[in-house]
Amino acid sequence: MEDETAESRNKARLAIMELANMISVPMSLNAIVRLNVPDAIWQGGANTPLSPVQILSRILPSGGGDPENLQRILRMLTSYGVFTEYLDSSDSPERKYSLTDIGKTLVTDAEGLSYAPYVLQHHQDALMRAWPLVHEAVLNPTSEPFVKANGEAAYSYYGKKPEMNGLMQKAMSGVSVPFMRAILNSYDGFKGVKRLVDVGGSAGDCLRMILKKHPHVNEGINFDLPEVVAKAPKIPGVSHVGGDMFKSIPAADAVFMKWVLTTWTDDECKMIMENCYKALPVGGKLIACEPVLPKESDYSHRTRALLEGDIFVMTIYRAKGKHRTEEEFIQLGLSAGFPLFRAFYFDYFYTVLEFQK
Repeated sequence: MEDETAESRNKARLAIMELANMISVPMSLNAIVRLNVPDAIWQGGANTPLSPVQILSRILPSGGGDPENLQRILRMLTSYGVFTEYLDSSDSPERKYSLTDIGKTLVTDAEGLSYAPYVLQHHQDALMRAWPLVHEAVLNPTSEPFVKANGEAAYSYYGKKPEMNGLMQKAMSGVSVPFMRAILNSYDGFKGVKRLVDVGGSAGDCLRMILKKHPHVNEGINFDLPEVVAKAPKIPGVSHVGGDMFKSIPAADAVFMKWVLTTWTDDECKMIMENCYKALPVGGKLIACEPVLPKESDYSHRTRALLEGDIFVMTIYRAKGKHRTEEEFIQLGLSAGFPLFRAFYFDYFYTVLEFQK
C-alpha cells in the first residue's frame, strides 16, 4: 500500500474532499444572490468593506438574520475570489467583506442587468432534480437527465412556466449584454449587412445593440419561438418573428445566433445550419457565437468553465448536445454547405464563428 503520510497522498485526499463538497460553492453563490448581498455591499459603487452584521442591516432593515452563518458563506466564497476579506488588526474577531471583480458581476447595473439571474436560473428546482441523474446520460443518451427528472424537455417545460421563462430571459440578457459590448468593439463582420436575422434572439437585446453600433443595418429580425417573441419589447428597427428554425429561417444578408448550436445534436445543428444557408445570398454569413472547447484538456479556469458548461448542456438541454472544438465546427459548416470559416477569440467563453456561403 502507498504511504498515506506522503505529500502526494495528502494532496490527493484533500483534492477529493474539495471536489466532493464542491456543491457548497454554487449553492452559496445562489444564497448570496437570493439575499441580495452584492447590491448591499456595492451601494452605488462605494463597495465599502462591511461586516456580516452591517450587511444584514441593509438586506433586512427590520432586523433578524444570523450574521455568523452569513459569515461562513462569505468566507467560503472569499476562498473562490468572490469577496475580499478584511481582518481587524486588533484582537477583535470581526471580519469585513467587499466585492472583487468576480463579485461585481453580480451587482445590478443601470439597465437592471447582472449575472445574478444566471446564477438563479441554474439552480431552480426543476434543474436541480436533474443533477443526481447525470450518470443516466451515459447509460441511456436517448433522453437527457432533465427529461428523466421532469417528464419533458427543458424548452417545453420553460414554455409552460412563465416565471422560469422570464428568469431565463433575464439571465440571457445579463450574460449577452457584456459579451455583445466586447464583440462589437472588436468584430467588424457586420459591415455591409442591411438585413440581419438573430436566430434565438429572445428579448432582442443583441439586435438592439448591433443596430445601435451599426446603423447601416436597417432591418433586424428577432426570430425565436412564438411564445418567446410574444413577450419581447418593441425595439426601433426590429421586427419580432415567431417560427421554428428547424423548418425555415427568414431571408437576410447575415444570420446571427448565440449559444444555439451548443444545445443541439450534430444532426440537428446540420439542419439548423442548412436552413441558415438557404436564407443567405451568395457571400452571406452565418455569425454564430458559441463556446469552443480547446483540443486538449488542462487546469485553466477557461477550460474548466467550458467543460462544466458542456456537462450542463448534456444534463439539462440535450444528452447529445455539446460544446464543440473548432475542428468540429468546421466540419459541421462543411456538411451544411459553408465552404469558408473563420474563428475570432475576443471573449474567454464565447467564440465568434463565421461561416460564409
